[in-house]
Amino acid sequence: MTAHPLTHFDAEGQAHMVDVAAKAETHRVARAAGSIFMQPETLALIAGGSAKKGDVLGIARIAAIQASKRTAELIPLCHPVALTRVAAEFAVDREHGAVHIEVTAECTGRTGVEMEALTAAGVGLLTIYDMMKAVDRGMRIEGIRLLEKKGGKSGHWHAEQD
Repeated sequence: MTAHPLTHFDAEGQAHMVDVAAKAETHRVARAAGSIFMQPETLALIAGGSAKKGDVLGIARIAAIQASKRTAELIPLCHPVALTRVAAEFAVDREHGAVHIEVTAECTGRTGVEMEALTAAGVGLLTIYDMMKAVDRGMRIEGIRLLEKKGGKSGHWHAEQD
């Protein structure tokens, strides 16, 4: 791994918001993912849409999208980003007792949308936990990670396969 300067610290080591004024506006895309693992009975409630609180995945999708739009309020040094698209997709994995989320965030701007995609993935999974905790407090959220980013000076980056 190559050492890179930490851009959120100035020469004196003080935290600051990175100056992106000189950066070009480009189309930027980020994809992030994560999973929540649970008991088979809990997963069956979610998959069947029979949870007492209603459509768990539909509500988690809306929560993920809302979270992406609020990222700059949650992560202190993130720039507010004018998102042009956010999609949150869920996959029910009965074999592993999990729900997987994949989020795609896009914008045309001077800074990337990795944090927006990651925040959306985390909040989408946390929403599932919140809605199902009455039946399964032992759920585990794991593997929130960046899958891919495109755009900007650093170009295209793709995570290595597990």
